[in-house]
Amino acid sequence: MKKFSNIYIIGVAALLFSLGMTSCTDYLDKTPDSDVNPETAFKNFTNFQGFIEEIYNCIPNKESCYWCTTFNWGEDEIMNTGGGDTHVTAHFDLGDYRHWYDEQDKGGQQSWLNRPNSNPTSTNKFDHSLSGHAWYCIRKANLGLENLDKMTDATKEEKNFIKGQLLFFRAWWHHQQMEWWGGLPYIDHSLPADSTFTLPRLSFRECAERCAADYRAAADLLPNNWDNSTIGKKTLGKNDLRITKVCALGYLGKVLLWAASPLNTVGAKMGALKDGSTYSYDASLAAQAADALGEAIAYVENGETPYKLADFQFAADDATQRPNYGVYDHVAAKGSTNNYSDIFRTTGQSWKMPGVSEAIMRGPSTEMNGSNWNFVKLWGPKVNNLVEHDAIIHMPTANYINYAYGMENGEPIVLADGSLNPESGFDPKHPFANRDPRFYHDIMFDGFKFLLTVTGDDKEFQYLQMFTGGNMVPTGNPARNADGSRTGYFCQKLVPHQCNKYDGMYNWGGSLMTYLPYMRLADIYLLYAEAGAAAQGAGFKSSKCSRTAEDAINVLRDRVGAGHVAARFISDKRKFIDEVRRERACELAFEGFRWQDLQRWLLLTEYPYNIKTRQEFKRVGNYDYENEDPRFAEVTGWSETTIVERKLATKHYLLPLKEKEVYLYSEYPQNPGW
Repeated sequence: MKKFSNIYIIGVAALLFSLGMTSCTDYLDKTPDSDVNPETAFKNFTNFQGFIEEIYNCIPNKESCYWCTTFNWGEDEIMNTGGGDTHVTAHFDLGDYRHWYDEQDKGGQQSWLNRPNSNPTSTNKFDHSLSGHAWYCIRKANLGLENLDKMTDATKEEKNFIKGQLLFFRAWWHHQQMEWWGGLPYIDHSLPADSTFTLPRLSFRECAERCAADYRAAADLLPNNWDNSTIGKKTLGKNDLRITKVCALGYLGKVLLWAASPLNTVGAKMGALKDGSTYSYDASLAAQAADALGEAIAYVENGETPYKLADFQFAADDATQRPNYGVYDHVAAKGSTNNYSDIFRTTGQSWKMPGVSEAIMRGPSTEMNGSNWNFVKLWGPKVNNLVEHDAIIHMPTANYINYAYGMENGEPIVLADGSLNPESGFDPKHPFANRDPRFYHDIMFDGFKFLLTVTGDDKEFQYLQMFTGGNMVPTGNPARNADGSRTGYFCQKLVPHQCNKYDGMYNWGGSLMTYLPYMRLADIYLLYAEAGAAAQGAGFKSSKCSRTAEDAINVLRDRVGAGHVAARFISDKRKFIDEVRRERACELAFEGFRWQDLQRWLLLTEYPYNIKTRQEFKRVGNYDYENEDPRFAEVTGWSETTIVERKLATKHYLLPLKEKEVYLYSEYPQNPGW
């Protein structure tokens, strides 16, 4: 075993239950920082920043960490049979949460939570995962903080920026784990190698308070805009991924809101929707969360940051010269360089990193065309090999679409308890008409022109027939169960529908790059609205900004051209919380946040949040696919069929820890029920 200075030895308790290392011996045989010279590594900003860059490198790309990954585990998505039924999504539907780490089963390696042999120095996206890097990065942050006094050749600004990043990452890697596994030991220093391991698991709130202290301290040290700092001016054009003051404030508000949420106030339980405990927040903590988020919003709206909401304006339809809401082409309106679609993916821009001005927290992505083989070919139909390679399809559930995507007037179609909203204006004979504009941006529905160019026999599939018995649904055709849509919908929010063998957007010439932000500006507004609603109601306004909770929701609706929250919801605190939650479901749909939201609201086990459905309907008359607008087609028999009912219990509100970790010492117990 190699010898090296004690300042490089991790707190050994963290090592022993390290979520990516196999043993203390394996780790000590060779560590990436065992060769670091403390006299030079921490001496100046350039060297110290190089030390921190490895932490940035460890941030997993959750949608591209494996050939066919999964990351939407709420009631929002289902996968096709024959391919998707081995994935984490399907196992979560069965209540088989241990599958997140089942390294002996190939399916267990397809999630960004766990990748065997994670390598912090690798630039291969397959080598990074949350459990593989969390304790390593926490250790690295502590190591840096303990060596700040060696940064002798540096300005005050440089020292502040280094310390701020280290504090942020120490909190962030704890925080990311807490959302899945609950409270953990909070490691804030290195422990001697010969210490006795007794660090207890803290409650979520105790951990959140420790995270909050680090986030607050980080926010006070970090800049709002690296480009405007003396340091950042040296790296103009390369500062987009740097942690900022607003990022730290956003996560400060988020961790406090999670601590204030029903799961961590009431505890895991069944029946929370029926007895009202889904609305049981800690109002004081929620107000603190709103203050942090309000502070972030104020900085943005005062123009002190590089962040602003992306433009939901698309090129005018050639025939009508009206914005087409991106039904087919998500091309920005003339003059716009801040396109909403580019938050998630870019095309024809030399593999530019997605995010535009809205992304606040992202990891690195270094591979041109790197999305091609493991993400962009997983969202459209496999019928006749229209989308090539692999056998996997991610598809939105009908229940989620009917709940999340309301009407253009701002009204929900389905209320929080699953009942229909009589005030919505929804017409079951014209179910795709007058919907929230994000529906047309995000979803491929019946009559959608899927193939812009097509030849030969495949012309039959140019327009998606998603009605019961159509050419893209499984009814009467078992092959379609694996190749078509189980739900009556496909998703085009994250991947353009031109990713098919005819239009070829996923080929090299498309320059398609995908990356989902961990946090974006819309999320800050949504978190602020929820925190304010939980603290007081729709009229809550933090002293840190000029927005009320109601304003924060309407800002996002104004962006897309949808109606404001109705007055009858504004006047009722619980109903307003319902609308905030629905707005969150719509705006952040399929971005990987839904499971945690249902978890913290105590809704994972509750109907209608525990079912996944397919949309049933028939076409009326002879539909002219080429000349009619699919938004206004007439249908009959509008109803839903349940595909999956998730029979979950209270234990499913947290993921189980790996068994090999919980036997290490008595103060580190398994989560309840596992």
